[in-house]
Amino acid sequence: MPVKVAIASGKGGTGKTMLSVNLAGYLSMRQEVVLVDLDVEEPNAGLFVGGDIIRQEARYKMIPEWIEERCTLCDICQRVCNFNAVIRIAGTILVLPELCHGCYACSGLCPTDALPMKKKKMGVLTHYRKGNLIFIESRLDVGEEQAVELIRQTKKYAEDNSRGAMQIFDSPPGTSCPVIEATKDAGFVILVTEPTPFGLHDLTLAVETIQQFTRRFGVVVNRYGIGNDDVINYCSSNHIPVIARIPFDLKIARLYSQGRMVYSEIPEVQHQLDGIIRYLDLAAKLAEEEQYKNNQKFQNSP
Repeated sequence: MPVKVAIASGKGGTGKTMLSVNLAGYLSMRQEVVLVDLDVEEPNAGLFVGGDIIRQEARYKMIPEWIEERCTLCDICQRVCNFNAVIRIAGTILVLPELCHGCYACSGLCPTDALPMKKKKMGVLTHYRKGNLIFIESRLDVGEEQAVELIRQTKKYAEDNSRGAMQIFDSPPGTSCPVIEATKDAGFVILVTEPTPFGLHDLTLAVETIQQFTRRFGVVVNRYGIGNDDVINYCSSNHIPVIARIPFDLKIARLYSQGRMVYSEIPEVQHQLDGIIRYLDLAAKLAEEEQYKNNQKFQNSP
């Protein structure tokens, strides 16, 4: 199967976390799996996973700090900042940490070294283990407005501690920058939706976003049986594979509300997870064949 699988959705509340924790838990019965909660603004996969804490550490981003006595008010910092995080007001350089993306442009181009980069805490990363399941989550501090850097650091930590195991990313909802950071280098992306007009609308936005950087994605329809067939028809007409249909079942809602795994108590959910696993296996084989053909073309090119 792909080494990295991102589970995303165009909107919140479709069942993305439910699928992430159950797929990771089910796979951990036969192999080591790394589940990474990248929804750092509201991580909740830990409510279902638990486990023993292996490590917990603060995570930092780099923010420029203005040193007045070094500054010549040349305005270079203000001109090169694409995010308006550094502005000049009369004889003062004002740094707005909430807008800063830590790109180092102002600091690196300052001719008098008046804007050295300093650490600023942005959140906490926690590493758990429960049998074959490694669980990693990061939680953004209250008041922090940018999640991308913490998502990037969490992915790097997961990569360094996965030991070659499959990684499943529980991505943030929507189609904004955090989603792109969470999914952009995944070997396969699963988009979770529901068969409602809202689900279809936000699925189309998610598909348009994901298609910008990968062709390897499929759709899981959660709560199948409510609404209508518009989502299925949309996927069919756009040649998007529907790799699972998780039924609308009140028992699933009860188990989920109690923080319990669904696959172990509802056979149909386990059956749908088996279908997802088979499709991921197939997708990996097709990707290997495509890579082999591309390598052959490159070797045979003049």
